[in-house]
Amino acid sequence: MVLGRKEKLTLGLLAAAAILLIRLFSIQISDDKYRKESERNAMVYEDIFPTRGVIYDRNGRILVGNKVAYDILVSPKELNNLHYLDTVALANVLDTTVDFVRNRLKYYHTYRTKLGSQSQVMLKQISAETYTRFEEHAYMFPAFKGQMRSIRDYPFNAGGNLLGYVSEVDANDLKKHPGEYRSGDYIGKTGLEAAREEDLRGKKGCHIYLRDATNTVQAPYENGMYDQEAIPGNDIVTTIDAELQQYGQELMRNKVGSVVAIEPRTGEILAMVSSPGIDVEQLADIRLHYNEIVNDPYKPMLNRTVQGYYPPGSVFKLVNGLIGLEEGVLQPEDRHPCSAGFPYAAGRKLGCHSHSSPLNLLDAIATSCNAYFCYVFRDILENRKYDSIQEAFDKWRDYVLSFGFGRKLESDFPAELSGSIPTSSRYNKIYGRRGWKFQTIISLSIGQGEILATPLQLANLCATVANRGWYRIPHIVKDSENVRIDDKYREKQYTMVDTVEFKKVIKGMYWAVNGGGSAGQTGRVAAIPGLDVCGKTGTAQNPHGKDNSVFICFAPMDNPQIAIAAYVENAGFGATWAGPIASLMMERYFNGEISAERKYLEDRVFSANLMPPLKK
Repeated sequence: MVLGRKEKLTLGLLAAAAILLIRLFSIQISDDKYRKESERNAMVYEDIFPTRGVIYDRNGRILVGNKVAYDILVSPKELNNLHYLDTVALANVLDTTVDFVRNRLKYYHTYRTKLGSQSQVMLKQISAETYTRFEEHAYMFPAFKGQMRSIRDYPFNAGGNLLGYVSEVDANDLKKHPGEYRSGDYIGKTGLEAAREEDLRGKKGCHIYLRDATNTVQAPYENGMYDQEAIPGNDIVTTIDAELQQYGQELMRNKVGSVVAIEPRTGEILAMVSSPGIDVEQLADIRLHYNEIVNDPYKPMLNRTVQGYYPPGSVFKLVNGLIGLEEGVLQPEDRHPCSAGFPYAAGRKLGCHSHSSPLNLLDAIATSCNAYFCYVFRDILENRKYDSIQEAFDKWRDYVLSFGFGRKLESDFPAELSGSIPTSSRYNKIYGRRGWKFQTIISLSIGQGEILATPLQLANLCATVANRGWYRIPHIVKDSENVRIDDKYREKQYTMVDTVEFKKVIKGMYWAVNGGGSAGQTGRVAAIPGLDVCGKTGTAQNPHGKDNSVFICFAPMDNPQIAIAAYVENAGFGATWAGPIASLMMERYFNGEISAERKYLEDRVFSANLMPPLKK
């Protein structure tokens, strides 16, 4: 049968209607994808903030924990008609001003489309009393809700520069971590909080609710089936000894500088003191103190342990001595004269303090003779096995870099700087290729001139000598169940100096503290009965005032358990202030207290105010 035009049109319409009905059945009954898409437009997502991981010291003390904080959130989409909102009542309930409430509401109403359905934090860290009062009156303000979350708590004062602080993400954070954070989230900004952010932060969860046509939140979406629980952050166990850290902070009160203590065998950092620093009380709510901190002329935000650039001074003589031994231009019995210094040009002399002369290597270390190490450095650079002073200097620089100077040590602590060791090309540029010689750069003999190092590098030098020629990269986090450290922190890093040479300078360091040589001792203040302390004083020139006081030491001489570097700006001789500070920390570490015979030394350090005067 041949269908006419009318019948064809009718059949076409029936077929189209059937297809449409089948599709509608699929969309509305069989497949709920589109229903969910529709519902999603009416969903309200409520974040569940994870508990941030706890930070412990090496002995299980909590350095950073958590406590409950209360915020007030507002949903801009639910602010339909501001005329019906009692802003005076809301301000009274929240213990704030009416102007503040009205200004915030005006902002949320203006940008409600741009802000979307995401709740916005209107008030942060309100008191428990205010939060309770709001909960009692919440029915009056349907667009608002309370939120509990955890914030950082500091039961032990282990130093703000070490621990770092957590703060709300800013535009730079959002750009640096696309998709990981959004406004209102918190992130570790400095210190350990920043270094271990990925471990500590955890993962946010959320509750999902449906909202009806009047923007009123109804029941949980799909009975909570798609809710996600927050995953707490991982706890961190640090290498820090909390009591030693706190004691170091007390010793450095009213002083500018740093103290770093390392366990030589493992490279674990026992204490990391930067002074003046950020107090943990300020960390608890950094917003209230931020402007005060950043405007402080003594720069407490600067972590001097890894960011302070200093001339190492006479402690660097150990490095030059070891290089001389390795290069074969120095023997321990070699004697050099000192006539109140080293004359290096007509009418010019690099000065030295009064002591007996001539000296051998061990006595030169014990009495810290400048002239002796000028001779050593001269012999290194004028070594005939090299074709030029530039070639000898480049070799010297390679040795120095192998001790961890002039480069980042690659510690797991953030913001570490590299220090500076000059290059031959630098001197070629300044003086011309043949325009400089040993006398031109003589100050490098005694750790001055263009040499700059961080206190962490000086502590690492001390640990390297204590280990007889090797170190493990200093680090601040220990292996634990959920947090693993990089294998590089377990590897021994050897210097270019043979390990047999180190015992030749260690004896000089022992004499410097305990006596035994023929030329006196510069570090006797660091002697501790019952401990074979080995040390080296340093007095580094400071163009901005008095010399800087430097001291490094380790103990015991055999099987060393701690190495310390103390650096105090504008404080004079190494034995005057840095020596006592390092020695007191060492005694406290081994004995748990300061002996009665040395209490006077502790009292002198505690009472000293060595803050350099500010420039007008």
